[in-house]
Amino acid sequence: MDDLVLKLKQEIIEVLNLEDVTPEDIDNDAPLFGDGLGLDSIDALELIVLIEKNYGIKLEDPAKGREIFKSVNVMAGYIAEKRTK
Repeated sequence: MDDLVLKLKQEIIEVLNLEDVTPEDIDNDAPLFGDGLGLDSIDALELIVLIEKNYGIKLEDPAKGREIFKSVNVMAGYIAEKRTK
């Protein structure tokens, strides 16, 4: 799962155009929204598109996005779980 976490960090940086941020700068368990990376609702939409496009996973309930995008580790766990189904 470490490979998936690293890949996700790279994709998040690329999709959200986070200049001057490296994968090492993103703590696996830090919140993506608020105090952590400081992402906003527009960024959430970009993350939804990212997992749909890159992983073929469609969020049935966009309201659950807040849970799924809590941290990189939570996001990776969700993707890993959905890929095995």
